[in-house]
Amino acid sequence: MTPAPDRSELGAFLKARRAQLAPADFGLPDTDSRRKVAGLRREEVAQLAAISVDYYTRLEQGRVRASASVLTTLARTLRLDDDQQRYLYELAGKADARPRRRRAAQRVRPAMRRLLDQLTGTPAIILGRRLDILDWNAGAAALYTDFSLIPASRRNYLLLLFTDPAIRGMHREWEHDARDAVAALRMEAAADPDDPELARLVGELSVQDTDFRTWWAEHRVNGAAYGTKRYHHRLVGDLTLDCDTWSSPDGSGQRLMVLTAEPGSPSHDALRILTAWTPGRTAEVRRDQAAASGGTPARRN
Repeated sequence: MTPAPDRSELGAFLKARRAQLAPADFGLPDTDSRRKVAGLRREEVAQLAAISVDYYTRLEQGRVRASASVLTTLARTLRLDDDQQRYLYELAGKADARPRRRRAAQRVRPAMRRLLDQLTGTPAIILGRRLDILDWNAGAAALYTDFSLIPASRRNYLLLLFTDPAIRGMHREWEHDARDAVAALRMEAAADPDDPELARLVGELSVQDTDFRTWWAEHRVNGAAYGTKRYHHRLVGDLTLDCDTWSSPDGSGQRLMVLTAEPGSPSHDALRILTAWTPGRTAEVRRDQAAASGGTPARRN
């Protein structure tokens, strides 16, 4: 069963993408006096894709459903990368998806938690849907903040990246990291566009932050599972860390994010000092999860 197409979002994505393309790259004049906006016009996209202008206009306006062949043609014409193509097909309702009757509460998989608990010398976080922070180790608390002091409803990676002054300020390349995080959330949104919690998160950030509002409207998508983060920590100074994420195989959307440093590097030494100083994380998150499930919180040694 495929998800219902979101025609308004599909049209907005097509419009945003053609605005990002330079006419000169297609052999078209970009100094035409009639050209009032950046990027390709609708009629130029239609011509390059060999479809009628009327059809493409109705597609952008959400008044017609795109066929698989048209999507393939547009993906090629608009020069979409792999992530963008997957996003396009999901918006059009062509991607595989399991039926969604209700959204179950997010609970960390036991295997993910065991893996997290074994990562004692490096920061690690378990992310859920919408980049919610579900669990973390002492290294992550040392690097970022004591997440147990933040209400569970506010433990969201993107929310903290934009609204927490300390976390925002420690990113030496904040704009780069924030744009990547917005693109990751946009990628996730295509799989479940009707998620009310997602709508609340996007609404709050759109009101509070002009940059988020602008970047969300660009429809940039990013499914990268690795990268480099550059931080300035108030205790140990500059850190350059490799950031890798591994997705759970059960379809829950949970991901383990791990930050490591090159052995022998100044960042590696600083990270060892930082994690050695830090007391263990509190068990508040375990109490939250136990309360949600009606169980007893697990003890931590």
